[in-house]
Amino acid sequence: MDLKLLLKRGALLAAANWPTIVIQFVAETTFQVLLAVPLIGAAILVAVMLGADIGELLHGSLREIFTTIASTLLAEPVALVAFIAAFLIVMLGGSLLMFLVKGGIVEVLLAANQTTGSIEHEPLTFDTVQSASRFTLQRFTSGCGRLFRQYLVLGLILMLVYALSAGAYLAFVIYGYRAAGDRVLILEWTFIAALAAGLLVVWITLVNFVYLLLQIAMAHDGTGLGDACRAVVRFVRAEFRQVALVFLVVLALAVAATLASALAWSGVGLIAFVPLVGLAVFPLQVVALIVRGLAFEYLGLTALGSYLTLYAGHASRQSEAYGRSRVPSSPLGHPA
Repeated sequence: MDLKLLLKRGALLAAANWPTIVIQFVAETTFQVLLAVPLIGAAILVAVMLGADIGELLHGSLREIFTTIASTLLAEPVALVAFIAAFLIVMLGGSLLMFLVKGGIVEVLLAANQTTGSIEHEPLTFDTVQSASRFTLQRFTSGCGRLFRQYLVLGLILMLVYALSAGAYLAFVIYGYRAAGDRVLILEWTFIAALAAGLLVVWITLVNFVYLLLQIAMAHDGTGLGDACRAVVRFVRAEFRQVALVFLVVLALAVAATLASALAWSGVGLIAFVPLVGLAVFPLQVVALIVRGLAFEYLGLTALGSYLTLYAGHASRQSEAYGRSRVPSSPLGHPA
């Protein structure tokens, strides 16, 4: 299938089943709010015990806030262990919610792709989009139940890969800074550490990509992790060009959307410093966050729909080829 048509089909499947976008956005927002609870509690604890500035502790992303609080609590081992334990418990509970919800979302898009015709070749109208709608509460909950166990195992492996990757990066950076004795070596090592951080981002992006393909294979084939891994390897080998093009286009769109969002947010942030006017900007910031979140969820489900279309076509061709190979032949070499 042409790349443009493939992405169009993925976008139409995601738009037609728009409740999945809202559900995933609500689930991820809930996950982030849950993660913020132990961070805020630990920040208040650090401010009371050690006299730190709570504003500086809560500045930046969740990862930066966690790093800041953890480094501040190094002098209090008991408090540090309690903070990390609370954060891991909340993260595990939120992850279970995400694994559960993802099964229902993939189930809905799988049904939409299987039962919808070639909408990518039709004119873009409301009826065309509506014809691909397959979301029902029963189908969503059925998918949650059917895929939860497989997605739980896969998700726990993903979290383990995250932890090992982050641990290897931190060990590499800490050992490097200790090994760099003079100032020149420290400057060179700073560049190397920045390069290592970039490689870590690329690695995590590829891990998430493989994770998504495994989710699709498990849902489509109804298999476990081992069979899904082998199916994904065959799929990537057979459809490497199309898969790579979809991956690069979606990645470019995500980067462009992130930059545009950052520019817009910085502009709104400057207005927020104006007395009185800043109060009126707060609702606008909330709306901007919601629109940004929904846009990124839609982009992610567009990619999911495109990969799902590719995988379903590949699986269908594999099944047909296997069926033909099973047809007995006559003595003359023709099918009986």
